Amino acid sequence: FAFISPGFSALLLTSLLLIAAAPDQKEFDPYKILGVGRRASQAEIKKAYKTLAREWHPDKNKDPSAEDMFIKISKSYEILSNEERRANFDRYGQMEENQPFGQSPHQGFRSFHHSFYFDESFFQFPRSREFADSKYLLHHAQFNSEVLPDSFRRPYLIKVTSEWCFACIHIEPVWKETVEELEPLGVGIGIIDLGYERRLSNQLGAHRAPSIIGLVNGRVSFFHQAVVREHLRQFIEDLLPSTLVQKISDSNYLSFLEAWQVENKPSVLLFDQVPVVPLLYKLTAFAFRDYVRFGYVDQGATHNSRLLRQFNINTYAPTMLLFKEDTQNPVDIIQARGMKKQIMDEFVTNNKFLQVPRLVNQQLFDELCPIKQFHRRRKFCVLLITDQDQAFAPGNKAFLDFAAANKKDVLRFAYVYQQHQQPLCQALLRNQQVVLLERRTQAGKVLFRSVGGGWNGSEEDKYRLYGEIELLQKDPSYLSSDATLPELNNEMAPIFIIRWLNAVYDYFLQVYDELLYSNWREMMPILSLIFSALFILFGTVIIQAFSRPPKKDFVEVTELTDITYTSNLVRLRPGHINVVLVLSDASKNVLLRKFAKEVFSFSGTQTLHFSFLNLDKHRHWMPALLRSARPGDLEDEQDFSDFTGHVLALNGHKRYFCLFRPVFTGDESGGDSSLSRSHSREDGAASKRGASRATSIELHHKLDRLGLWMERLLEGTLPRVHVPAWPSLDPHSSTSHS
Repeated sequence: FAFISPGFSALLLTSLLLIAAAPDQKEFDPYKILGVGRRASQAEIKKAYKTLAREWHPDKNKDPSAEDMFIKISKSYEILSNEERRANFDRYGQMEENQPFGQSPHQGFRSFHHSFYFDESFFQFPRSREFADSKYLLHHAQFNSEVLPDSFRRPYLIKVTSEWCFACIHIEPVWKETVEELEPLGVGIGIIDLGYERRLSNQLGAHRAPSIIGLVNGRVSFFHQAVVREHLRQFIEDLLPSTLVQKISDSNYLSFLEAWQVENKPSVLLFDQVPVVPLLYKLTAFAFRDYVRFGYVDQGATHNSRLLRQFNINTYAPTMLLFKEDTQNPVDIIQARGMKKQIMDEFVTNNKFLQVPRLVNQQLFDELCPIKQFHRRRKFCVLLITDQDQAFAPGNKAFLDFAAANKKDVLRFAYVYQQHQQPLCQALLRNQQVVLLERRTQAGKVLFRSVGGGWNGSEEDKYRLYGEIELLQKDPSYLSSDATLPELNNEMAPIFIIRWLNAVYDYFLQVYDELLYSNWREMMPILSLIFSALFILFGTVIIQAFSRPPKKDFVEVTELTDITYTSNLVRLRPGHINVVLVLSDASKNVLLRKFAKEVFSFSGTQTLHFSFLNLDKHRHWMPALLRSARPGDLEDEQDFSDFTGHVLALNGHKRYFCLFRPVFTGDESGGDSSLSRSHSREDGAASKRGASRATSIELHHKLDRLGLWMERLLEGTLPRVHVPAWPSLDPHSSTSHS
């Protein structure tokens, strides 16, 4: 090799390297790597890519070749998922990123760099980010402390990316163009690295890259359309509230400007040639929506000609007019062909309060009358305590005129309605009075002085107030009184039901968005919540409804006969009790109605059955039952001459019964025990005279205390009478049922 020239050596070395690299070039076949055929559909290619990407991901697969294989899988999917690149590969083989369409990759020698595929976009090795992107990177603490509160003043467009994201490279040009367009308009920009900010991405619900998120008023929304600059711009516009800017015409401009009294805000009118409201204007309105009302006038519309003539608007450049209490003359105006955000922000900031605003909340009070910090920055607040009644209107108008004529940098004029801010007025100990005050501490401490003589707007009142202000400016110690003011009531706060409905609307909108667009991983928490709620509902309500028999609105009472006697008593299941009413033909209708009424509340018990026994058919059964009772279980002094109205609780399995003796109280509410016993004896005497002479009222009251007796039966506190066997219903049969 000593006699070989250096040029020839270099050529020989390059040729050897090209030959060595050729087999690798031929081996790279995206179809083989993904394991699909050349006629595979996009769905099959995507499915194969997901399967292989999960298998060979470097974080999950510890094989040394996993990283290289994962890169090849991603590159293969990048080629085959794009129809144009796939067609080029089918015609010419592997295509370079910057190769023109239709040019064969085998035309001529390619460079050493290209032959070995050292292209950074192919391998996607971790690299340092561009400086332009680094300033947009968001961290968890920064997001919650800065970005989230700032989203109530401007919308944010956030991109979720990662180092090993090939699709992120495809959207990068569109993303840069969108950022260059929207950031100067006032849209906040952010970038989240999925690999380094897992906590933040989980908080936002962003589990895949690339993702684009919109953040407005603390609410997260995902972008689901094709990544095109126009779509991203429209995405930001759709996130903004639809009521930010009102369309103004000749018919409604007066009502719009005069609404300052209700809204307590200045009004801004923008005149422009385009029919739709520019995004820059919407973003400005969103940033200052708590201070200023915004309207838009289309100069090209025919129904706005009177408005253009009245304010002498130049139709060749956008114009902004700002109105305060005077709806005929704007207090400020700007006109520029290239309206910039900085100009608009400065214009609105310098005029975001009325000349004499009404104190409607603590935030306005804090900004209008700030706490003293330095001697040169001190602000004195001239406060009129008045009311919204029409009788106070002349005084209020005179106070406004006085403020307009005596504007000074150290003075802030304001008024307050006593009816709406009673705690504040009580702390100042004045009604319908002008008060000069200076705030000293954040806790509410103020120094103040009341202007004597009250205020009705006369020239004398104005002269007196002017003199007091002059003395205050010369000597701040002129404020001789001090007080601690409470926090102001928020008069503009929406009522609870409105806030609740808005929260419900936002929640269902978020649920709909997740169900419509999210993948299964993102939907799992909400699906788990839904299915858990359905399971609880099904388990506690539906199952119980089917397991319980339907409750009847009547009591089923069966007559004890020779046929039903065995099943309803002798062979009654263990634990079951048959409650039997003893009656006669004469008392049947009255006693059955009363019996059903008394036991209806117990009819839902599964172990209770209800029957009746007719004494006219089975007169011998009751005496036979009582004779068979175990000695000592029945009281000897009890009189059993008439069994009508008796109730028996029969336990067929354990062969015992509980006895209810009829009680006549004479009224619906019942009586005491002694009265019950005396009436029981009277009932017995009446029975001796004959059941036919007993009135229906007396029969009805025999079961007055049956409900209490049933409660004791279920409690198990009634005395039990045991029998060796149940007597037969047949009077001619001598057999007993055991």
